Amino acid sequence: MKKLVYATLFIFFFLSSGISAQYQPENISKKELKIAHQWVDKTYQALSQDEKLGQLFIVALYTNRGENEISSVRNIITNDKIGGLILMQDDAAREINLVNEFQQKSKIPLMIGMDAEWGLYQRIPTAHKFPWATTLGAIQDKKLIEQMSAKIAEDCRRMGINWNFAPVVDVNTNPDNPIIGNRSFGSEVNNVISSALSYSNGLQDNRILAAIKHFPGHGDTNTDSHLDLPVVSHDINRLNKIELAPFKALMDKGIGGVMVAHLYVPALESGKGIPASVSKNIITGLLKEKLGYKGLIITDALNMGAVANKYKPGELDAMAFKAGNDIMLFSQGVASGKKLIQKAIDRGEISQSRVEESVKKILLTKYFLGLNQYTPRNAENITSDINNNSHKVLIQNLYSNALTLIKDDRKLLPLQTKQIYYVPLEEAPYQTFVDELGSNVVIKKAGEINTIPNNSTVIVGFHKDNSTAYKPYKISETSKRVLADLAKTQNVILNVFGSAYALKDIDISKVSTVLVSYENNDDSMTATANALKGKTKIRGRLPVLVNDQLKAGMGIDLDTATAKQW
Repeated sequence: MKKLVYATLFIFFFLSSGISAQYQPENISKKELKIAHQWVDKTYQALSQDEKLGQLFIVALYTNRGENEISSVRNIITNDKIGGLILMQDDAAREINLVNEFQQKSKIPLMIGMDAEWGLYQRIPTAHKFPWATTLGAIQDKKLIEQMSAKIAEDCRRMGINWNFAPVVDVNTNPDNPIIGNRSFGSEVNNVISSALSYSNGLQDNRILAAIKHFPGHGDTNTDSHLDLPVVSHDINRLNKIELAPFKALMDKGIGGVMVAHLYVPALESGKGIPASVSKNIITGLLKEKLGYKGLIITDALNMGAVANKYKPGELDAMAFKAGNDIMLFSQGVASGKKLIQKAIDRGEISQSRVEESVKKILLTKYFLGLNQYTPRNAENITSDINNNSHKVLIQNLYSNALTLIKDDRKLLPLQTKQIYYVPLEEAPYQTFVDELGSNVVIKKAGEINTIPNNSTVIVGFHKDNSTAYKPYKISETSKRVLADLAKTQNVILNVFGSAYALKDIDISKVSTVLVSYENNDDSMTATANALKGKTKIRGRLPVLVNDQLKAGMGIDLDTATAKQW
């Protein structure tokens, strides 16, 4: 039904006005569409050419870099009349107050964006962290993902944010990917599509715009595009089957934005070393014309090394617009970019109708998001509003549903014996897990395993650093030896508090039980302890291909909720 509504609205609006936006609120009437169209036309006509070009730019607001940085953004808003801001790291109240000020200064309300893939916590440390996408990819009930993104949308609205640059729809087929990894729903196309659609619907049904990224697919890269230009060397058949597949499946589902990556893809761009983000072949030729996408097209951040090291500020913005982007994100040269775009128009390299198309698309989206009548936000109580028990209950349920039982050969779960030994390995904290398991647990460090009686039940925890979503997971040789030694004489439960990729080169053939918890934080550890004690069910499935033995989709259901609790 939702698909039909989006399609009907799109066809009507496209035919009636000549402009379009891939996102429209559900159940909007023809009368409301007509009013939206009239507002866009009237607003567009009232803008000077300089103001029209300003709508094409979003700049970054860092409130933790001092007053000079903030004053610089204030001047850009005043002088260059930009279309939006992307909020970066700092205090939520400070950001709300500044957004209120800047919205008041703007003739056209600003689009306020944020990278909030795992919630506002990605930028605001006082918010509550939601699970990474790879954890969500293990969840089988995708309605839970929609509930999560609806909660993120609520937090965004509370902050005055109206565009979440999420979800990532890159299919992560490279375990060593330095930039995607845990940000991807997994290595299987269909799981990525269903997870991303639920995430997008949760945002957009609550009037927060989504953006699927990073077109045409960043999942099989060895280079961090923040630092240099990655190359995706697959042929067109592979690209259509894997990298492009989620975008092709999702872009007609009403999703309002597509973010274009800084990638060199030779099969799609014949010009040597030209990033997708400035490639007319990829953006206009493929995304807009061949695939027919009508929503907002936005670059990945233009300060990233993949492009910033190669092109000058302003020059880069003009190239990106010429290629077909509607919005230049994280612009480093708004004033010069506007001048270069205007020069290209004067020379006939860019048509004025192209400017009209992009600006009206932006204005229409702003209208549908309610930005035609901006309401200031109140900074009071913001911390408790974005981090409270309602977040904790939902997040506990998400981690619980993600838990994936790979094997349980000796039926050690749920825990039955009163005496449990726990051996924590790797570098990250583990105390919450032990506390939640209870007083029956005896901690043994790696050097003390010889003191554990034979045939005991021993939980081995791989606790990996949870401070970033980006790093690949490697298990030390010491931890591998400890696990192998314990498996010879004990009933071992291996619990991975980190990516499933941590099991890539681990021999688990002699390990009775293997459980993947995906992350190492208090919420994940609490959810895991509850499952081991028989308080909750285990239902997750591996979202990634780990190796020849551990394939995506693997997992055992364990109805621990009906078992005798520990």
